[in-house]
Order: sequence, then C-alpha cells, then structure tokens
Amino acid sequence: MSGVNEIRKTFVDYFVGEGHEHVASGPLVPRNDPTLMFTSAGMVQFKNLFTGVERRPYSTATTAQKCLRAGGKHNDLDNVGYTARHHTFFEMLGNFSFGDYFKDRAIELAWNLVTKHFELPKDRLLVTVYIDDDEAYGLWKKIAGLSDDRIIRIASSDNFWAAGDTGPCGPCSEIFFDQGEGVAGGPPGSADEDGDRFLEFWNLVFMQYDQVAPNDRRPLPRPSIDTGMGLERISAILQGVTSNYYTDLFRALIRASVEATGVPAEGPTQASHRVIADHLRASSFLVAEGVLPSNEGRGYVLRRIMRRAMRHAQLLGARDPLMWRLVPTLIREMGAAYPELVRAEALITETLELEETRFRVTLTRGLGLLEEASEGLAGGDRLPGETAFKLYDTYGFPLDLTQDALRPRGVTVDVDGFNAAMQRQKAEARAAWSGSGEAATETVWFGLRERVGPTEFLGYGVERAEGAVVALVKDGQEVERLETGERGLLVTNQTPFYGESGGQVGDVGELSAKGVRLVVTDTQKKLGDLFVHVVEVREGAVAVGDGLTFEVDHERRRKIRGNHSATHLLHEALRLTLGDHIAQKGSLVAPDRLRFDFSHPKPIGDEELGRIETLANAIVLQNDPVTTRVMGVEEAMKSGARALFGEKYGDEVRVVSMGKAEDGERAFSVELCGGTHVGATGEIGPITIIGESGVAAGVRRVEALTGEAARQHFETQNARVADLAALLRAPEAEVVSRVEALLEERKRLERELVEARKKLAMGGAGGGAADALREVAGVKLFARTVEGIEMKDLKGLVDEAKKSLGSGVAAIVGVTSEGKAGVVVGVTPDLTSKFNAVELVRAASAALGGSGGGGRPDMAQAGGPDGAKANDALDAVAARLAAA
Repeated sequence: MSGVNEIRKTFVDYFVGEGHEHVASGPLVPRNDPTLMFTSAGMVQFKNLFTGVERRPYSTATTAQKCLRAGGKHNDLDNVGYTARHHTFFEMLGNFSFGDYFKDRAIELAWNLVTKHFELPKDRLLVTVYIDDDEAYGLWKKIAGLSDDRIIRIASSDNFWAAGDTGPCGPCSEIFFDQGEGVAGGPPGSADEDGDRFLEFWNLVFMQYDQVAPNDRRPLPRPSIDTGMGLERISAILQGVTSNYYTDLFRALIRASVEATGVPAEGPTQASHRVIADHLRASSFLVAEGVLPSNEGRGYVLRRIMRRAMRHAQLLGARDPLMWRLVPTLIREMGAAYPELVRAEALITETLELEETRFRVTLTRGLGLLEEASEGLAGGDRLPGETAFKLYDTYGFPLDLTQDALRPRGVTVDVDGFNAAMQRQKAEARAAWSGSGEAATETVWFGLRERVGPTEFLGYGVERAEGAVVALVKDGQEVERLETGERGLLVTNQTPFYGESGGQVGDVGELSAKGVRLVVTDTQKKLGDLFVHVVEVREGAVAVGDGLTFEVDHERRRKIRGNHSATHLLHEALRLTLGDHIAQKGSLVAPDRLRFDFSHPKPIGDEELGRIETLANAIVLQNDPVTTRVMGVEEAMKSGARALFGEKYGDEVRVVSMGKAEDGERAFSVELCGGTHVGATGEIGPITIIGESGVAAGVRRVEALTGEAARQHFETQNARVADLAALLRAPEAEVVSRVEALLEERKRLERELVEARKKLAMGGAGGGAADALREVAGVKLFARTVEGIEMKDLKGLVDEAKKSLGSGVAAIVGVTSEGKAGVVVGVTPDLTSKFNAVELVRAASAALGGSGGGGRPDMAQAGGPDGAKANDALDAVAARLAAA
C-alpha cells in the first residue's frame, strides 16, 4: 500500500468497516459557515451537526475532504514550494462522531489504523495532549501502551483546535512520526520542534465546547470527535520519503511539468516545479466548483494562485501557456476520486489557458518596469511602497508578484508604504464620489463599500447559504441593530440573493437564525458589487456581526432563470430573422414575464414573429447545457459575444453560451451577462410571444412568456377558442372562417345602414327633399338637420344635394347623440365667386357655439357644442346669403 489513491481508499474503507457512514467531500466553498472563505478542515461541512442545529440519519462518519488554505486566517500560500509540507489545496482524511463515541473509542480506532493497517512501527510514534487533558493522557497509556516520555503535554493553541473565531472547538491529541536522526528537529514542545524529524500527521480533536463569542465558551450538548489526517503527509510517511512532493501523486504532476518545460525537477528550479504542481491542483478544483478568476473575493484568491504558478512557469522558461497542458495528468491521478474534475475538464483547461495568456502580457510589461524601478537595489534593500503601488495601480502588477520577483535578490517591499498609497487613492476616490452631483445622495454606500469590501455572490451555484451581517442601514443612516417590525437595508459578506441589474429583477426570500426571521422583499446592487437586501424583521432582532441563513425564493428564481435564458434566445432569433442591425435597448426579466427592447425601424409582422418564436423554441428543444465562462472583455468580443445594453463591464466578464447554431460548429447565442440562467435550454419550457409594439422612434418591444406561464396562456387561449366555437355552434377548426364570414356580413349591413340613413336624411327613399329646399335672394338653399349620420358622411350628403340643386348652396347640420353638432356647407361652382363656403360655415358654427371652420370656397366644415341650435345655424347661413 503505497499509492495516494490506495491510502485514501484504505482509510475510508477502515472506518466504513467500523460502522461509519462514508460522506462525500463537501465543497471548497463552504455553504454553512460565512466566516470561512474556503473549507480548511474536514469538520466544516459537519459544523451544524456538532452544534446540534442539524440532524442526520447517521451519528458517525468518515470523509476524504477537499481543503484549501490560501486566504484569511489559514493562509499557507507564501510557503508553498519552499517547504516540504505546505500546500494550498490538500486532502484531509477524517472520522467523526456526533455524540456517539468520545475519546476512548477515537484513540482506539486511530491506534489500530496506524499500527495494524498502515503498519507503522510503534517505537517511532509519539503523541501530544492538551496540558490539562488528563483523560486523554491516561487513555493513551492504557490503549497504546505508550510510556510517559512519549505522551507530551502541550499548553499552546497548537493543541486546542478551532475552525474559526467562533464555533465548535476542543482539546487536541496529535500523533507524530519520527523520521529518524537523519532529519533535523526535535520532539514537540522542544526548542527545535520546528524541524521535520517529528512529523505530525493526525490530529484528534475532542469536540467539547462551542465558542459563541471571544469570551463565551460553552459545553456542547453532545461531546463529539473530529479527526484530521493529512493525506499528503501520511502518504509521504508510508512511501518512505521526507517531502510530500516526493509522493507518487506529486511526482506525476512534477514529471509532467518537467516534460513540458525541459527543465529538471531538482536544483535551483525545484521550487518552481513544486509551486506549479500544487497550484494546478488548487486552481483546477476551484474552477470545477464554479470559482473563476476575478479581482475580488474568492475569485481574487484563485487569480493569485494561478498567477503565482504562471510566474514560476515563466521562470522555467516556458514560452507558451503551460498550466492548461498539465490538466490531463491531474485528472488521470485524481479524477477517479473526484469526478467533478472530469466533468469540468473543458472549463478548467480553457480558464487556465485564457488566464495565463492574459497574464503573460501583464507579466512581461510589469517585470520590465520592475527591473527599471529596482535597478541599483541589493540584498537587504527595500523597494519603495509608492513604486510598488504604481506597478499595481497603473500596470496591474500585483504586490505579491512584485515581492516574489524581488525575493531571489534579497530585496523586500515597503508594504506599509504600499498600503498608505492604497488608502490615499481610496480617500481621493471617495472625495470625487462625494462631489458627483446626484450620486452624492448615496455616499453612505461608498464609505460602507470601502470599509466592508464587496459582497461575494454565491447565487450562480446555490440558492441557500449562510452569510455574516456586515452593515445595516435605516433611513439612510447606518445602524447597529434592527428590531421586530423594523424595515431596513442589510449587507452581508456573501449572499445567494441576486441584486437587480442587467434587466433581471432582484431576488426575494428569507433570512433566518435561531429565533430570528427576516423577509427579503427586494435585493439591490450598489456600486457594482455591494448587494443590499431590503428587509423587514418579522421575528427577533438582527445586529451587525450576526450570522444568518439565506433562503432565496426558489420557485421565483427558477422562473426568472428561464425568462432570462429565453431573452438571450429571442435576442439571437430576432437578429437572425430581422437582420444584424438588431441591438438590445433594454430588458426586463421578471418571474412572470420577459420584455425585450431592440432597435428596428418598423413593426414586425405576424409571419416574422412566428419565425422568431419557432427558432427560439427549436433551441429550447435541443436541451443543450448552458455554459458560462469568464474572460477579458476583448477576448469575449473577439469570440463573438454580444454585450447587453446598459450593463457596465469590468476587466472580467461572464460569457453565457447556449444552444447549437445550424452549422453545429458554434453556439446559437453567446452574450456577456452577469445574470442567472438555466442549466440546460430545456428547462426554459415553451416560449410564446404575446405582444409586439413600438416604444420610441426606431425601438420596438416584444413581450413573452415561458414555461408554466406560457402553458397557462395556451390554456386560456384554447378556452377562448372553445367558447367562440360554442357561441358560433361550429367546430373549433372552423372558428376563424366563421368569424371572417360574420365580419364580412357586418360590413355589408353597415354599408346598407349608412345608405339607408343617407336616403332618409335626404328626404326618404324616393329622394324628395322639398321641405329642405328654400330660395334666398334668388339663390336656391338646401338646408337640413340630420341625426345618426357620422361627420365623415356629411360631406357626401352635401355633394348629393349640390348635384340635385344644379346651382345653389347646400348646408347640412349633423347632431350627435351627445348633443354636439357638425356642419358642412357646399357652394356650386357657378356661385363660388359670389359666396365662399368657408365664410358661410363659420357663421353656422358661431350659431352652434363654436368658432372657426375651414375648407375650400366650394366645401367647408365646422362644429359646435350646442346641437340644439341646429336650425339657428341653418338660419345663419340663410342670413349671410341674404346679405350678400
């Protein structure tokens, strides 16, 4: 038994055989502990079991847990590659008891495994216990038969374990292996204990307490066991080597690095190969879990790890990106135990290659500038902090890389000066913000963002997580506490709640803790990366520093994801149908509908809308995975990604791809987008366009429904068709033709009615109009009042009257059902030199209580509010004729 994979399996199988449940490794990004950036120990996923908050169907467990220590309290990054034991990513083998067995059984299980199954010689083992843990001391003597000189009491925190400032904790008992006199160092507790001779490889933690606050440690309700054995360390012991980097797993990774660079593994370049091997593991596992390189939070830690390895690849003389070429070796060595590596191989490879390609530009430029800036500095000198900050701020060269590049020369960096320059820049930026007019009303967010940092968004991968409250705001002012019934704004260090942006509405849901419940009615995003929860406290109270469980409204988010992905499909379908001029001008992605505004000069016909809808639904039916990558803006645009209107992009962007284009060689839709999306296009469900309209000059809007909303829309439409069929007493298939026939019949009847009304208005079916005809000053005047005739038909009546007159004037007043009136006056051609229709109609309008009127000398029209004065209007026309 010498291979790392075999050792891992032997450990797990041993504890399964002793009645333990084999629990898969928890994620590197902890979902149940907001105080941790990364999972740094095997017990993290069991935290709530130790405190009694959670129950599971087993009381003992064993794991091989993925861990990472490269940021925050647990940070081994700077030592990696230069020591035999330090790693960023490592595996922690562990066995756990949740109130089942305690110290005696834990010690017995450990001793039997290392001496009987791993067959380590007893005379090369020794243990430590916490200084006042007499119980553990006695059990080691009884169970292992160790002499007093091989059970060492330790008073320091090394033998009192805690995952963080709060949470489960307790005294430890560590097992050491003596690597022999050929290795420097003394036993634990001695002056030279930091040497490697006595190697601690397994820590048994006796969970007895819950650290509630710095000065508040309480007994756990059920004392428990948490152990952690470093797989890399036990592998080195069992393989008879004195460095973890000589184990079979690391030998394979380093061999791949050597083959790719042609540089030997030993000698001056030893550390570089080790850094690359270690950081390859950490980077790949983080990317496999959805952490992607960025300038903030976990993404920034990943970028530091990647770029540190890439810097060492450059030191080895690698001319082209190296890291991505080593991924197949990593997967061959670890893919069987961790299949997530296999599933994410393409994403890991692409992310590493893109990041290294981009970094090489920064590195080449930065190293040249650093060489100039540090010229003349010798061992023991310090590079001014201002210079280091200029490299960082102006040229994107990180501080840790500046330190790493100067390290071989013995030159350090004035870190205090660097930090002072950083703070000065922040102060200047804050002053500029405060004077930015309208934005100055929200200066509270700028100062808060500067103090607490950005919110890390977890919602791409999870919708339930934990977070720590870092700020509370009420009525525009920061407060320390919100009580039951109060409303306010809450900011946490991390959240699965999406903040409104890019057209997608903010999430709603609940925040909770023991005796505390808050309702989130909206989530907003301030300053680009500060997520602000709009909350109402329903139970208990919440204070700055509290830990809360976050629960997004899952069903609402599911609908939003579907609508957002559908928006992307419609965007591309519009472009393919209408042309490349289509560009997004705005959008709304809500749980119940989507709205998409775009540039287009004219309305879209039904046939075109049908093609757009069919094309989008064809991609839905492909049910292909929706993929997300993070890359630089320039690379994204070169890849064909489309930017979204109104979105602000930083150096790094998320590129969302979905569906297959007709040629099968490229994705159907590729867009820059920070929103949440479905896992596969089939999850969208049917897409139906329910409206198309204009919203501004050259801007059209389509509105659509997806999934259940679309299905309900179909049901409603079908029910309406069925109702119509019943009313028409016709099969559903004939509804359209029957309605068309009815409409034609209605038009015919309306025409006949208009004609009948005209004849009636002009004196009946026989056409007689003697009662309307009079003579004024030798001029024939046809003057008549009519009802039920639309204004547009009055002119036709006047034209008919003029024809019947031959020579004369026709004036007809039409009275509406509301009591208003319209009047039209016509003059035959032979009289227009003597009488003007416009003047005549104005006289009639004045009698109706109106003013004005217009037209031509031979035909004019006007109106008035008082239809009761219709006869007065006709008399006014007659009076004007008489006066001429």
